[in-house]
Amino acid sequence: MDAKRFQMRKRVALCAAAVLFLLSSLAVAQGRRPSGGTSSGDAGTGEPDILLEDTRIRVGRLKYGGGGDWYSDPSSLPNLLIEFSRRTGIPAAATEKVIGPGDPDLYTCPFLYLTGHGNIRFTGQEISKLRRHLLNGGFLYADDNYGMDRSFRSMVRVLFPERDLVMVPSGHPVYHSFYDLDGPPKIHEHDGKPPMGFGIFQGDRLMLFYTYESDIGDGLEDPDVHGDPPGKREQAIRMAVNVLYYALTR
Repeated sequence: MDAKRFQMRKRVALCAAAVLFLLSSLAVAQGRRPSGGTSSGDAGTGEPDILLEDTRIRVGRLKYGGGGDWYSDPSSLPNLLIEFSRRTGIPAAATEKVIGPGDPDLYTCPFLYLTGHGNIRFTGQEISKLRRHLLNGGFLYADDNYGMDRSFRSMVRVLFPERDLVMVPSGHPVYHSFYDLDGPPKIHEHDGKPPMGFGIFQGDRLMLFYTYESDIGDGLEDPDVHGDPPGKREQAIRMAVNVLYYALTR
């Protein structure tokens, strides 16, 4: 799929989700129950379903080899999707889609999320497909869960040898797409370094965003997992909402 078609698909999906949200709200106002499932209709009403699951915004959790725990922070993405829908009014799926870079359905996930504590390893074919996906309009958000930084940077050098992973300035739209932020928040202390955001650009478009020494994923987890105070969790949610909103609207 070429870049223009991919960008068009992304915009159409976002517009469709917004329209379906309005239709769903209208259905509720009229006393009909919108469905998040099939198109078989509500029992006894003969009404078609208003909101279909496959039209909702979906996040792809990127699976990788090398021994790193790509599956860490399991409650983070479901919580993000709930908050994204509630705050932006754009319907999102209830859970993420686990997907590998070599999956033939990779193009169905314009937004990919990668996290973990350890090593990241992709095959040459997976690198090639992931690179093509990002250059054609896809977006990768990587969040260091503490311990994956060296491996992630090595992978990025193979993924984009002709581009540098650079600091994303505080004035960049990713920090102001929905909320106005000064940069990544500091959710957990690790090495005493300030939180930082790095990126890979295609022209003016940020196509890979990496939060380091921030631990956004932990902040998105259920409150009882890490015991983070509400203020810290709110900071993490705002950052993650901004990243997803930026990826879908740029």
